[in-house]
Amino acid sequence: MTKRLIVVAGNIGVGKTSLAERIGARLGWMTGYESVSDNPYLPDFYADMKTWSFHLQVYFLGHRAKQYLELAGDARSVILDRSIYEDAYIFARALHHMDNLGERDYLAYRRLFELVVSSLPAPNLLIYLKAPVEVLLERIRRRARGMETGISADYLSLLDLFYEEWLASFDLCPVLTIRTDNLDYVHQPQALDTVIEHIQGKLSGKEIVDL
Repeated sequence: MTKRLIVVAGNIGVGKTSLAERIGARLGWMTGYESVSDNPYLPDFYADMKTWSFHLQVYFLGHRAKQYLELAGDARSVILDRSIYEDAYIFARALHHMDNLGERDYLAYRRLFELVVSSLPAPNLLIYLKAPVEVLLERIRRRARGMETGISADYLSLLDLFYEEWLASFDLCPVLTIRTDNLDYVHQPQALDTVIEHIQGKLSGKEIVDL
């Protein structure tokens, strides 16, 4: 069986982990998760973003690059619930835009990011999940993570804008876009079947419409 390396991208609360878990279980793929609970910088970051933004972004970059290389080197197929590219093109950019990451630190981070990703193999497919901001806010509210209580509609809208701009020029691999407010792959097995059919179609080089 041909090894596949799939990355899932999308805004906060859009359903990345839920999709990665279910695809991994259904297809027998390894699943890589974002480092949140064991991230030593997150509490400090949420308490003082301007002071800790650079530290947090460098930590995420190192963690994700190590995880990516380890999983890319395994013989089994793998799906990752966030891509390393989002760190720079979405989140570090947003921190810089909001003046929580100064120009000097932002440029230093981007130079380091470009150096790191230049040594990584390209993924076989990027799955981009999207949903309206009001849906994201409701999902964030329901999962009730303390560190996410300050997330606003304006912030999610800014991230949405940056996602659209990034993906407009993304050319490392094919992209499959899925609207997660229209497709309930968590509770409806047939919806997950549809997603998997589209993934397999994209991987085989077919012209597949977005969901």
